[in-house]
Amino acid sequence: MSAETPVCQLLERQDADYRGWWWVAPPRDSWLEQGEGTLISADVSVRAAWQAQGRPALSPFSPEASPPPGVVLFWPKSHALGEWWLLWLCQVLPEGTPMQLVGEHQGGIKRVLKVLAALGMGCRKLDSARRCSLFATRSAPQPLDPEAVWTRFEAAGLTLASHPGVFGHGKFDEGTGLLIEQLETALPRGQVLDMGCGDGILAAWMAQQGRDVTAVDVSAFAVEATRRSLAANGLNGEALESDVYSALAGRRFDAIISNPPFHQERSIDYGPAARLIQEAPQHLTPGGQLILVANAFLPYADPLEKAFGGFEILADNGRFRVYRARLARG
Repeated sequence: MSAETPVCQLLERQDADYRGWWWVAPPRDSWLEQGEGTLISADVSVRAAWQAQGRPALSPFSPEASPPPGVVLFWPKSHALGEWWLLWLCQVLPEGTPMQLVGEHQGGIKRVLKVLAALGMGCRKLDSARRCSLFATRSAPQPLDPEAVWTRFEAAGLTLASHPGVFGHGKFDEGTGLLIEQLETALPRGQVLDMGCGDGILAAWMAQQGRDVTAVDVSAFAVEATRRSLAANGLNGEALESDVYSALAGRRFDAIISNPPFHQERSIDYGPAARLIQEAPQHLTPGGQLILVANAFLPYADPLEKAFGGFEILADNGRFRVYRARLARG
């Protein structure tokens, strides 16, 4: 099995013995999934793919695994998130553990030189190809705690927790604001699902309105942020890691509310939103509603028509559009 992604193609040609190493925050790639070592990822869908191959896969919020002989960190689009991963690795690894950092030039991998220098960590370039670079360093004690990366901000009358890499990190999204305006009159009673919960603003707002809230996200960082946001406001709610509906088998809700993502790193990816819409009827009670906000240019009308037989537009400000579709009462 050959590597599929540019970063893994660069790693594939290295002489390093990666047996037992940690692969931290990698993309989906069959070469990795069928190889050696342990996955550390905040993305539950990536962990599921590895587990399906019988491979060990852990969240950074899981109990720590045995120290590895080395680590490969795939540098993320968010440099603040990359810095968090470095701080976290330096906290959990023995001092001097070999570390390699790999990423695409377009994604800013070359900036890790300054990041490592600021952390007092030496660095040398190992290789460059496929518009990617690979650097080597070693873990070192850091005065900064990874916990310090968490921030709080105020929005919609709520205190929200935020972490680098979570959607809308540290700011109030315009589309979410338009959605909340409509929910003030459109939100049904009963059990509601916040799909793609991010920092938890929708989950917290709906819990504040007295709804029984479940929140899900594919990102462990988002789930943890939502839990912290609920706790910061003294609100109750359940937050779960889930690849769309993967953690919700057999469960139904009176409403599904979402500001669904359509980006995966730098690429547009309609897959999660399409699954959200297509599978929504299986997770709604009779007469239940799907209410979502999206950029006005996104092609959600056809999937909504196909899944529900019709929909209405509750709001459209030219940039964002709020849709509502109802499940027949049978």
